[in-house]
Amino acid sequence: MAFDLLIKDGTVVDGTGGPRRAADVGISGGKIVAVGSLEEASAARTIDAKGLVVAPGFIDMHSHSDTTMLEDPGGESKAHQGVTTEVTGNCAHSPFPVSKNADYAALQELSWPFWTPEWDWTDLDGWADAQHRTGISLNIAPQVGQAAIRTAVGLSENRPPTDDEMRDMRSLAAEAVEQGAFALSTGLTFAPSSYATTDELVALVEAISPYEGAFYVSHARLWANEHVKAVEECVEIGRRAGVPVQYSHMAIVDSRNFGDGPSMVGVIDRAREEGMDVTYDMYPYTAAGTGLDQLVPEWLQEGGVPSMLQRLRDPKLRQRAREDLEKYGWFRGLPFVWESLVLSEISTDANQGLVGMSIGEVAKQRKADPYDTMLDLMDEEDNRVAIVAHNRTESDIRFFLGHEAAMIGSDGNAISPTGRQSVDQPHPRFYGTYPRVLGRYVREQPSVLSLEAAVRKMTGLPAERLTLKDRGLIAEGWVADIVLFDPDTVIDRATFEDPHQYPVGIPYVFVNGTAVVDGGVHTGARPGRVLRRGA
Repeated sequence: MAFDLLIKDGTVVDGTGGPRRAADVGISGGKIVAVGSLEEASAARTIDAKGLVVAPGFIDMHSHSDTTMLEDPGGESKAHQGVTTEVTGNCAHSPFPVSKNADYAALQELSWPFWTPEWDWTDLDGWADAQHRTGISLNIAPQVGQAAIRTAVGLSENRPPTDDEMRDMRSLAAEAVEQGAFALSTGLTFAPSSYATTDELVALVEAISPYEGAFYVSHARLWANEHVKAVEECVEIGRRAGVPVQYSHMAIVDSRNFGDGPSMVGVIDRAREEGMDVTYDMYPYTAAGTGLDQLVPEWLQEGGVPSMLQRLRDPKLRQRAREDLEKYGWFRGLPFVWESLVLSEISTDANQGLVGMSIGEVAKQRKADPYDTMLDLMDEEDNRVAIVAHNRTESDIRFFLGHEAAMIGSDGNAISPTGRQSVDQPHPRFYGTYPRVLGRYVREQPSVLSLEAAVRKMTGLPAERLTLKDRGLIAEGWVADIVLFDPDTVIDRATFEDPHQYPVGIPYVFVNGTAVVDGGVHTGARPGRVLRRGA
């Protein structure tokens, strides 16, 4: 038997959660043709995988790489982690649908985290065409964002939709899923997503319930001191709408509730016992990353970024915002810890030197009040400013990782260390999520996860959630999205201070049977494609 590629003498961890085994893997035409003892086989190329694990390519269940590979098509920060598929459209944000009379220049100017030099599409099909024209190294599995849908019908205010607006939103949600979106997502701590009531969300999510495999994804509404209610609302929406549920980036960010993970996953456990399909994703860090505007009062954000900036520049409204920040704190009375909020992304050259400094440090440098400093930065940067927020505890990370419903999602982007974000200091999850799990929580802390369980959370489990028919496993007939890593050395190197560092111990990554990382070096190949629900 002759193959295009033969991976010899590796340890196969196939993504099912079953035990590892010694096996060879034969690949031809971008598919896995044979798994087993292939001693007599020949191949155009043979890789000696002795000492290496052969696993399915990692599926990043929660990313924001919706447009990043249009500028950084190699997606190096993820490719070097072993990621072969990016699941996008999370937290209510997707670059479609777009109103047909949209101001594209304004969209591009105010569309963080979706930057691209050209934006002329209105729907998923047009966006996918743009990805394929560019050529991308990784696959993308798109979801549609509820904030994008609300914005597309002109509903950016804090009010319920009219009957006509709800009809149009339901139509746009169904259209996106018909074109291949896997799910509908919300971002209920961001305006305008947060303006939707539970009933409004149920009515919208119901529009995708007739489509096989479509599900609901929730960046939850209530964080501070309401962490259990957050999960309960997510499950309620899925139950009432009749769709599976994915809870985004599971964590506890309110220090008053550290250690109460069992209460949160208890909601999921009970739903699963009742027959609901409920899972969650998370990343292995004790810090979050977000836009600075997520910390300001909701009324300030109403109407979108231009309206927010206009209010911010009105002295009376600016003073009201500052007073609300001081009165209500981070979340529902939790005080700001200014040293824990570190600037990671700045848009102007004038403030670029502030990247890596905390808001507390910037306030001291400017001899200013930290509340004013935060609002000043949003004003100076036209709201294009991001932070890393150190707000979690390690014991919660370990607990959430170990649960059977957990899968891995970076909440980061596929970027290049030489691309437009090279001057920023993004969260290290952009470069380190998957090798960190394998090194820190499998090899160094084996009580947290077995190797087989970790690989399943990165491959087979997200593939099941997405109802992918031929990805996520090392199995005959399945697409050759494959990663080879050294279980004895794999580890992340990206840090909060120096995030643009590739991991070690991942020498080979194949996407659709083509080497994207070969001998630890990115090949420049662009075999990735946009995947579609039901395809």
